[in-house]
Amino acid sequence: MSQVTVQFKLPKWISDIGVFVKFLRMYVRVRGYERFSQFENLKDVLVYLLYKRRGRYARPFLHFGTISLIFFVVTFGPFLFREDNEVSETGSQGILAAADVQATGFYTVQSEAVRQYRGGEIITHRVQEGETLSEIANRYGLQVETILWENDLAANATLKPNQELRILPVDGVRHKVARGETIFTVGKRYGLDDESQVQVIVDYPFNEFLNEETFELATGQFLMVPGGVPPRAPAQPARQARVVAITPDAGTVTATGSFVWPAAGRITQGYFFYHKAIDIANRGGGPILAADSGVVTVAGWVDNGGYGNRVQIDHGNGFVTLYAHLSSVQVRPGQRVNRGDVIGQMGSTGRSTGVHLHYEIRQGGVLLNPLNYLQ
Repeated sequence: MSQVTVQFKLPKWISDIGVFVKFLRMYVRVRGYERFSQFENLKDVLVYLLYKRRGRYARPFLHFGTISLIFFVVTFGPFLFREDNEVSETGSQGILAAADVQATGFYTVQSEAVRQYRGGEIITHRVQEGETLSEIANRYGLQVETILWENDLAANATLKPNQELRILPVDGVRHKVARGETIFTVGKRYGLDDESQVQVIVDYPFNEFLNEETFELATGQFLMVPGGVPPRAPAQPARQARVVAITPDAGTVTATGSFVWPAAGRITQGYFFYHKAIDIANRGGGPILAADSGVVTVAGWVDNGGYGNRVQIDHGNGFVTLYAHLSSVQVRPGQRVNRGDVIGQMGSTGRSTGVHLHYEIRQGGVLLNPLNYLQ
């Protein structure tokens, strides 16, 4: 019985694919070898140059890298770090809150308070249908009179829809300085008759002066007079910024955590976000008393700063009091004083416009309202 052998022959297209794969593999190996050889040669040349002139190309490479990084951040940064409005607003508030640091200069200005008063910016309010002056004043935390004065309106004025009103950041008057005017003449014009009362104009952080020592004004500039009253306006009830109550005589009874009045006189400036203290003025000066017993930590004009001659007392219970603008100091650092002891005389040294005492109470580095603690 004979055996028949059957041979199976692959289709031609399959054999063509095999030939193509072999050719492609060979082509890739040859071309890849050529490209890698060129890369190695280039690398050798570069390494040789850097080695031969090492250090000479460091600055160009550094400059080029820095410019490239800046270009990348400016071009693609907004797309990489873009967030929706809600998240962005929340994040901004968090950053601002974290940056709310108590200043160490003459007066404390906190970022939250500065935002509250819009950085001294005057905004324009467009009256809506049915709005009243009292509603607008409450919205911006102002008195109705402040809006009337700034916009030259009568007390019985009727508002019209779409009427524009200028809104000041604080209660008071905005004044355009005329030639020859000083802060004293401006203050007197708006009811600040005493030199020490003019201090509110200096302390308002958004008022600017040509000379920070003499408080020189520029003709045509605008000046904010916090608590000021226009001469043509009827007398207004006393505001917190212009308290005129007579302070009681300072006592001599000691009590831990209890503060007596440090000076006799009247309060010419109260506690505000830009003036976290009270000012007590007396034309005749007078002695300054320690509000409570403690140890003197600062005495004199130690830093040529705005406080002038000052005394600072650590009361040992977390409270620290500060007495500024003194004409003379009668204690020394390290000295222990009882409540009611004379520590100096009222004066007008430093950043001051008249004889008065600038008085602060601090607890843990935070400036408190002295009126809440004085007896």
